Amino acid sequence: MSQTLPSGSLSGKTALVTGSSRGIGADTVRYFAEAGANVVINFRNKAPRAEKLATQLRELGVEALVVGADLTDPESVKAMFDEVERAFGGLDILVLNASGGMESGMAEDYALLLNRDAQVNVLETALPLLKDDARVVFVTSHQAHFIRTTPTMPEYEPVALSKRAGEDALREKIPALEERGIGFTVVSGDMIEGTITATLLERANPGAISARREDAGKLYNVSEFAAEVARAAVDPVPADNTRLVGDTGSFGGE
Repeated sequence: MSQTLPSGSLSGKTALVTGSSRGIGADTVRYFAEAGANVVINFRNKAPRAEKLATQLRELGVEALVVGADLTDPESVKAMFDEVERAFGGLDILVLNASGGMESGMAEDYALLLNRDAQVNVLETALPLLKDDARVVFVTSHQAHFIRTTPTMPEYEPVALSKRAGEDALREKIPALEERGIGFTVVSGDMIEGTITATLLERANPGAISARREDAGKLYNVSEFAAEVARAAVDPVPADNTRLVGDTGSFGGE
């Protein structure tokens, strides 16, 4: 994993990434720590993995707080931010990375609950802690971002629709965030090699990933995409609040 942000560029800052015990979230939080930020690692049920990551990041000389929370439970979310306030006093970067909806055995409305309602609640609960020049990043996929104009695989459609609903609900908060000087960026990526979602899609629809790779010419891996997410938290906010990562040639407009 290469350095993506200048060393020391985030010294004295604090960053929280939801769903950061593994995958894109874990690599994103690592990039922040490598740049000198204190970090909050959030997990739902992967405590040992989160603790192991925290131990590694503390070796970089930063503080790493591990907080378990069920993002669909407002009380759990409030308890998480109470811990963050006690440890750090405030937040400079909030990355809304956690998502889901393809897991088996979940209620019918779980995707919407996690990908829309929980995202809005996490942001609203974090607001008192966000500093006036803070940055908020929402992580999504092209399959969700462009779902209104470009159909996706049936297996992924409920997730895509719920993530787009979450993106829309968060975008409604932009004027209020801008009033406080808080920047908001949506990072949308093509299918990412090696993610849980890609694995589940491949299981449900064998050949889906290789077909998409052939169409796009290249798919980003977890580390490469995480680097884009990390940069979105420090680069100037795009005029349309959107950072598109990977090929968009086969997607229609929004």
